[in-house]
Amino acid sequence: MIISLAVSLIAVFSGTLLSYLYDEGSSFGYRICGGACVGIALLGLVGFGFASFLGLTAVSVTLTLAVLCGSAFLLVDNGRRRALAADLYASSDALRKLSGRSLPYVAFYGAIALIFWRIFDRAVIEDSSGIFTGLLNNFGDLPFHISVITSFAYGDNFPPQDPTFAGVPFTYPFLTDFVSAIFVRCGASLRESMFIENFILAVAFVGLIQRWAWVMLRDRLASFVTPVLALLNGGFGWILLFEKGKQNEQGLFGVLSNLPPSVTVIPETTWRWGNAISALLVPQRGILLGLPLAVMVFTQWWLAIYGDVVEGRRDGEKGKRRDSGKRTKKTKKNKDSDSVARSRILTPLLHVKPEYRMAAAGVIAGLLPLVHAHSFVVVMVVGACIGLLQRRWREWATFVVVASVVALPQMWWSIHHSAVDATKFFEWQFGWDRGSDSALWFWFKNTGLFIPLIVVAILWRGKEYLVPRRLLMFYLPFTLCFIIPNVLKMAPWIWDNIKVLYYWWLASAPLVAVLLSKLWRQGKGQRALAVALFLCVILAGALDVAAITLQSTRYQIFDESGIKFAELVKQQTEPKALTVHAPVHNHPIFLTGRRSLLGYPGHIWTHGLDFTQRESEIRRIYSGAPDASLLLRKYNIEYLVVGPHERNVLTINEQFISQFGRIGEDGEYRLFKVTP
Repeated sequence: MIISLAVSLIAVFSGTLLSYLYDEGSSFGYRICGGACVGIALLGLVGFGFASFLGLTAVSVTLTLAVLCGSAFLLVDNGRRRALAADLYASSDALRKLSGRSLPYVAFYGAIALIFWRIFDRAVIEDSSGIFTGLLNNFGDLPFHISVITSFAYGDNFPPQDPTFAGVPFTYPFLTDFVSAIFVRCGASLRESMFIENFILAVAFVGLIQRWAWVMLRDRLASFVTPVLALLNGGFGWILLFEKGKQNEQGLFGVLSNLPPSVTVIPETTWRWGNAISALLVPQRGILLGLPLAVMVFTQWWLAIYGDVVEGRRDGEKGKRRDSGKRTKKTKKNKDSDSVARSRILTPLLHVKPEYRMAAAGVIAGLLPLVHAHSFVVVMVVGACIGLLQRRWREWATFVVVASVVALPQMWWSIHHSAVDATKFFEWQFGWDRGSDSALWFWFKNTGLFIPLIVVAILWRGKEYLVPRRLLMFYLPFTLCFIIPNVLKMAPWIWDNIKVLYYWWLASAPLVAVLLSKLWRQGKGQRALAVALFLCVILAGALDVAAITLQSTRYQIFDESGIKFAELVKQQTEPKALTVHAPVHNHPIFLTGRRSLLGYPGHIWTHGLDFTQRESEIRRIYSGAPDASLLLRKYNIEYLVVGPHERNVLTINEQFISQFGRIGEDGEYRLFKVTP
């Protein structure tokens, strides 16, 4: 694990140094957040390039790290070197001398780090009795991501085939899982490989949301509130606890001491607006990197369009430049931040032009196709709309050209010889996943007061509008992320539209945050109202997170016998071996990296592939149908598994199976070699 941590630090260091090419005025903390995401994306993309030719070996990993370390050559420039030194001094000084300015940041991010540590510690639980997850929403997704990671780490899956649908090019965005595979090859366990990446990206995501809110709103309180609103999304699901309390002997206290897995997304109901943490960031690993990269793009758009305003000042210090040379007499009010101010005054400006910011945004956007395809589509569509509204053609042309140069090769590679049926992705469907509910009622109960608060924020007017025109024009294209998924099914499973819908919530959070901040500053009555509204909006999401962090519920995915059998398979079979087994979501074969004829049909279907033929053929193979031997030869199947899963879901013809040589056994699991 030590080597994996070192690799992750090199990636973060590389991305942080690259920020000095394009991100004028950012604080060092925000640079680290952005650098972590860019560095990890580059680790995956560059590493995949080398591994495609050399395999995922020590040589390919070393070459990847050498490329990332090349960012150190940026320090040859004296201006960047001085800027880095000043940022390091300011950050260390602020931590040594905690003041009213820096203490809220330390407390906020300390709490965020502790919460995410606990969440991702429970995302994958491993002990002597098996592998578990502490999140019900992760029960189905985790085995799939494990199968992707192991296919690269143990299965030499280059060029990538779908590990759960052998013989078909792998078009699912896999870069986050590939990074975990790098960590596995560097000595981390499966659990550690996911935890390292997940924790770094989640904390960085919070920092990037706050930074985006700060540059748009210039309201420090609102910038803290925005990530909380964004991550604790939900609706009126918390009301369900009162109904449960009436049925519980201990009342509401009894319900709170044993929280349900989720009150934001509940199976077989129309409660569908899943919390970002429990329904997106943990189970869907691609979006955990896609979201922060997209937020980085949005931030650079804003700064390029509306001017390079230096960050890190107090709210009333707009318009001053950090190299102005002005001094003020020390007072008790400014004494604590004096050393930070001196370091900022001495920090040289990097003179980053708007076109450079847009080019950087294009590069970051171009990283997205193999990270999270939905995020790439959102970025490009929203960017096109903002560009049309702004009519700053040179800057936006720069963004589009650079993004296309980086993204198009990945897109071509992904769709080349793809077996995905695109017709399964798009279909008219009004109201998203509303079932029999009316659209208005569905969205009101699922998002609570959030939408009314957006409207109030936009219409609020004192001496001037609370949401200025430039912010409104920047925000409006994001409403397409709400409108389009409400009229068009964008994936075989309609619920997956949330991957686009969430961007509307994310972009709306700063508007609601600035409204709550406005109320907070207007007196005791309005302050109480702000707190009540804030709690009403986040309570359902907070309950989901509390259910993860405060409870010890575990859902078993692989048992001890299955894990031992997986080790046997790795020892007895070749890395690229093709196996046939029961089409279930948690088969031990997924721990081996070996290719599966068919994994879980639910996953295959959501990826736009037709599983029905193979599912039928597997049933005929295990039942010893007349064409069973022909089917085994058709797919060149090398190994066949008989275990508890096969006996539960398939009819086993023992006489037919016995003709194959048994080469391994552990508990109820048996491995047969089909080919001579």
